[in-house]
Amino acid sequence: MTKKSKRYRAQVAKQPAQAVALPQAVEALKSYGAVAPAKFDQTVEIHMRLGIDAKQADQLVRGSIVLPHGIGKSQRVVVFAKGNLADAAREAGADEVGQEDLAKKIKEGWTDFDVCIAAPDMMGLVGPLGKVLGPRGLMPSPRAGTVTPDVAKVIKEYKAGKVEFRNDAGGNVHAVVGKLSFTADKLRDNIQAFIDYVLGLKPNAVKGVYVRGIVICATMSPAVRIAA
Repeated sequence: MTKKSKRYRAQVAKQPAQAVALPQAVEALKSYGAVAPAKFDQTVEIHMRLGIDAKQADQLVRGSIVLPHGIGKSQRVVVFAKGNLADAAREAGADEVGQEDLAKKIKEGWTDFDVCIAAPDMMGLVGPLGKVLGPRGLMPSPRAGTVTPDVAKVIKEYKAGKVEFRNDAGGNVHAVVGKLSFTADKLRDNIQAFIDYVLGLKPNAVKGVYVRGIVICATMSPAVRIAA
């Protein structure tokens, strides 16, 4: 049996025995960092177990949201665009803008970025990159809002803390909601905004309980269950 570290045992000692309200869950999570501080600013994530059948196309849950206080990280954004849209992308803060040159770089295996955005007229060039971008969740798509004629607006949203998500095969959604250094108020705002957004995406085909469980955790901490 794997021996638990002293850090982990100290954190578990403060872990609530049952699901608690969001304010208490955030306080518990922040207390983990106090009793066993890491040498870096830990990322805070939310994981929601949904009562959906992920095999049914009419029960899929996906979307994107700009969190009230961002995620505490500057996301690297690359953009496929030309002409005026390319100029607008650079002005909006894109980390790299290109066409064939960018496609060649990605085809050769470069994926050192967090978001890929494409103007609609670039999808003929971007489409063949699906084998590289798809498995990494980086493929631009109209549904996610990353295929758009308004590239500048979308770049600014991601730079401001927009997060994208979709349910996995088990019917769960996962997302980054901030950093452990955020104040409790900011973490609560971000987490509540994400929960409310997912609640608003409930597919009409879903019967029974929609949200079956919610937990939050930091990079090096046990999870805390939130009472639904």
